[in-house]
Amino acid sequence: MTPEIARKLKLYGMRFLGMNYDNYFEWSGEKLYCSELVWKIYKNMLNIELGKLELLSDFNIKHPVVREKLKERFGDDIPVNEQVISPVAIFNSEQLDTVFRN
Repeated sequence: MTPEIARKLKLYGMRFLGMNYDNYFEWSGEKLYCSELVWKIYKNMLNIELGKLELLSDFNIKHPVVREKLKERFGDDIPVNEQVISPVAIFNSEQLDTVFRN
């Protein structure tokens, strides 16, 4: 990461200021959720995929708390085949290095 690359990432990311948050984790780009924004900035500007994209069905969606939240958002039509990127997947990406540990 150089200062120039960081500047380019920041400038590209600024395009999304004011965009609505995506509570439904859709990969459409009309709205964005937090980890989707970070992933797409790196992918579109540097062709780097931070973390492995997964399907919603790859997560523990049978856990009662998760199931309740999904039902609240989607009703009975949970988009189990929706492509998603999680904050954990980005955090664990081999493309990133830890630069500070508290």
